Amino acid sequence: MDYVRHYFAACMLLLITVRGARAQSGQQAAQPSTQDEVAADPARPTVSTPATLTPVGYLQFESGVLGAWHSPELSSQSSVNEVVKIAVTQRLQLLASTEPFARSTVDDASANGTGDVTLGLQGVAYQGQGARPTIAVSYFGRVYAGDAPDLDIGSYRNSMTLLFSADVKGFHYDTNYLFNEVVNGAVRRAQFGQTLSVSHPVGAKFTVSGEIWRFTQPFLRSNAVGNLWALSYAERPNLVLDAGFDRGLTNTSTRWELFAGFTYLLPHRLWPAGHHLQ
Repeated sequence: MDYVRHYFAACMLLLITVRGARAQSGQQAAQPSTQDEVAADPARPTVSTPATLTPVGYLQFESGVLGAWHSPELSSQSSVNEVVKIAVTQRLQLLASTEPFARSTVDDASANGTGDVTLGLQGVAYQGQGARPTIAVSYFGRVYAGDAPDLDIGSYRNSMTLLFSADVKGFHYDTNYLFNEVVNGAVRRAQFGQTLSVSHPVGAKFTVSGEIWRFTQPFLRSNAVGNLWALSYAERPNLVLDAGFDRGLTNTSTRWELFAGFTYLLPHRLWPAGHHLQ
């Protein structure tokens, strides 16, 4: 099937990119630096986003491929997704999200397209520690409307999120409460979402994550609910690989989603420590 070939081709491209990132990290590690210990703070592959921010001054890339089957608007879709983050202070982070390629099949007809491009920022309202949760607020706005069909959650014009993250008895949790503005032609509706992701380390480098999420579907007068499971592997502190699946739990949820990707934090600051962006 065409969408299966495209999905695995995207996976191969992802693996080549990871190999390049590993080679670059190895070259930089050969040069003594106190920055070698800087660690990535992955948000993927769960729907939930952590309330914590990435290290100040370092670019973080969250890259992945997704294969989805049996969604309300399409039969299947394979896509590439990218999120770029940089914290400019310990309390403020800038973000950009894009889906540069998507191949969708609707009623046995396949077409290539692109997803939306959104820009956002995330601010920490309270810096927690241990069981005391870190609390943050984020905003995303769409700057480019793609032409690829949306999955069950749909796409938003504006989005506000309240985020909580904490560690409790060896487990880490991220929970989000989302308030989106979704548009269908000239009609605008409010969409609400809740997510809860719980993860636990397995050994020194592996982490297992489980998640339950729910989004209202105002134009379908229904709800999309899913259960996600993922495995992450920290090959280096600044390079984390991941893979997993999501199972839709309602008739209007995407039946199956498979994903794989990586989070890579560039190991050198964009500006010297102690300096701030003007």
